[in-house]
Amino acid sequence: MAVYTRRPDWLKLSTLEPTMLNEATKFARDLKLHTVCESARCPNRTECFSQDTATFMILGNVCTRDCTFCAVKHGEPEAPDPQETDHIVQAIDRMGLRYAVVTSVTRDDLPDGGSSQFAQTLRAIHKHDSGIAVEVLIPDFQGSASALQTVVDASPAVLNHNVETVPRLHPEVRPQANYQRSLHLLKRVKLLDSSLLTKSGLMLGLGEWREEVVQVMADLRQAGCDLLTIGQYLQPSLEHHQLVRYVRPEEFEEHRIMGEKLGFVSVVSSPLVRSSYHAAEMYISGTRESKQKRG
Repeated sequence: MAVYTRRPDWLKLSTLEPTMLNEATKFARDLKLHTVCESARCPNRTECFSQDTATFMILGNVCTRDCTFCAVKHGEPEAPDPQETDHIVQAIDRMGLRYAVVTSVTRDDLPDGGSSQFAQTLRAIHKHDSGIAVEVLIPDFQGSASALQTVVDASPAVLNHNVETVPRLHPEVRPQANYQRSLHLLKRVKLLDSSLLTKSGLMLGLGEWREEVVQVMADLRQAGCDLLTIGQYLQPSLEHHQLVRYVRPEEFEEHRIMGEKLGFVSVVSSPLVRSSYHAAEMYISGTRESKQKRG
């Protein structure tokens, strides 16, 4: 299997402006917050920070799982911070956000998987300003129906749960996750609230085949998934899952077209796309398309 060290011309990353990064890091530290932008080493940090956009990560920054693609630390996390929700509301207020994204590390050590913290955060933001739309990017809660119900009852604008890769690669890439469990979660959301937009995401370049990607998209549509993001896997370090190949932009475009044919109301597919990249625009587009399809 080839090892890629040089990025192709079509995958030139924007320079991460150090002053802006330092200011954003200090801002998060002052409020004792974590952002997935920093923890997952997102390549779009400077662009998003310049637009006063960030994805807040609740429940600490240590994950109980050890997915081989992910740059987030794993191990034994600390107890959830009881002031975390208040700090997120303060951050949203200071940044003047009208659309916020909240995600978390996976907390298999907690009885409810952290679902109550998601719900508490959603309700606190809505209480602060009911006009702010909040997208949540949740773990699978080990398949707990009650945990999922807790989050849905708190009225997110979008519920996102990433399948990340094709089922054949799950044992290597997401050893503690389960592809069918993820599909079932997305399907169950629609049973709980058919009007709630659901979203999922895929990384390419891990060794998947084109036919497998198309099948995953079909599976997601069968589960009622509305929004889809597809981006290039970038290996965080030599200890992480090996990058198999760089996927060309025209392939991403083919997947976008296929996704739209399959019935997704919005598909964003290109090398630097990440789960929360242009999330507000995707939500607006998805909401508009959903209304049009309902007549």
